[in-house]
Amino acid sequence: MKRIARFEKVSFAQFQKDWEDTFGTLEQCEQIYAGISLPKRATKGSAGYDFYSPLSFTLKPGETIKIPTGIRVYMEEGWVLKCYPRSGLGFKYRLQMNNTVGIIDSDYYDSDNEGHIFAKITNDSNEGKEVVLKAQEGFMQGIFVEYGITFDDEVSEIRNGGFGSTTKN
Repeated sequence: MKRIARFEKVSFAQFQKDWEDTFGTLEQCEQIYAGISLPKRATKGSAGYDFYSPLSFTLKPGETIKIPTGIRVYMEEGWVLKCYPRSGLGFKYRLQMNNTVGIIDSDYYDSDNEGHIFAKITNDSNEGKEVVLKAQEGFMQGIFVEYGITFDDEVSEIRNGGFGSTTKN
């Protein structure tokens, strides 16, 4: 296996800013930050790194939540981290990533927001099932994938931000 990446926590200041922006409160923010676990694989044969929820929540069918994970990832150029719901949650509850697949580029690490990875998920159950997730429970998995570029690619732009930042003029 190639070792090409390293998960880290964002700074407390960045997490606090993003938490307040997302939830409008800083109640228990220090405690939540202290409890953040870095993603890890469950078994030696696992491709996905499990991301753990920093908070407990319930999603009724059709409800959505945006989760600041407190995590960033350094990875070598030529790699991307693709984020999906954990398989069991997708299978049992139709838990969906709102952007279908989260794409974390290698240069996102150096963005103004420290490369803070967010997950926006929806309970898309058509069977009336509620998703109940406890803090520190896995909800998303990230898989590192190597990619290539075209022979005539001459891109030299530098990223500063996420969520559509590469298409802003």
